[in-house]
Amino acid sequence: MSEQAEIGIIGGSGFYSFLDEVTEVTVETPYGPPSDSLFLGETGGRRVAFLPRHGRGHHLPPNRINYRANLWALRSLGVRQIIAPCAVGGLQPEFGPGTLVIPDQLVDRTKSRQQTFFDGQELPDGSVPRVVHVAFADPYCEAGRQAGLRAARARGWQAVDGGTLCVVEGPRFSTRAESRWHAAQGWSVVGMTGHPEAILARELELCYSSLALVTDLDAGAEAGDGVSHEEVLQVFAQNIGRLREVLFDAVSELPAVDERKCECGSALGGMEPGITLP
Repeated sequence: MSEQAEIGIIGGSGFYSFLDEVTEVTVETPYGPPSDSLFLGETGGRRVAFLPRHGRGHHLPPNRINYRANLWALRSLGVRQIIAPCAVGGLQPEFGPGTLVIPDQLVDRTKSRQQTFFDGQELPDGSVPRVVHVAFADPYCEAGRQAGLRAARARGWQAVDGGTLCVVEGPRFSTRAESRWHAAQGWSVVGMTGHPEAILARELELCYSSLALVTDLDAGAEAGDGVSHEEVLQVFAQNIGRLREVLFDAVSELPAVDERKCECGSALGGMEPGITLP
């Protein structure tokens, strides 16, 4: 039981630990090693597994994260619901540093990432996943989004309900032209890690929602030198305390696994994927 959890937290830039009393667990997957060990503990009576997305020393850039291994590892420990905080740039003037956006849509502008488990490539155990097309019109779990909104607002943080997260390849930041283009589309924020996490979670029939903390106005939205990595970490550090409190509360707000009413847990619709999910 000590090596099982029901809820996963994936921490982004500047967020490398969550609970104080944890059990460190190393997980092997058919897709190679995840970003780091998983750290298991309890809060609010719920078993939680924390995974630092970039590794605890931030040694993995967003384009080299083994997203498939990360999601597989979480599910293999029993996780069925995931909350994924991340640092983002604001694309609209009203989304300045310190704004918490809980997106309901996603745009993928990445280029080179493995973004499906169902690629027809043989796994080490000899099984071959079938090609399965999963519905993704609404990329985030609504129950998870609402849990995050309630938790933030109860703490006096007026989180933005909905919006579009544009995910770019990284690790570089956007040019001014790219940023102005993203903003002109009406997209809300831009980040580097929200995809393929969301679709991989859906393929594993996991609930997935994001808490996007705005750390800067993206390059094209203001004059000057544009955003820097140091600026991102500084603003994230200024907000990490209340973000952690919101996460604690959001974990408690999530429904029990056997009480989920969303469609995330039946995303495959009975289709046979050709591989055994953990």
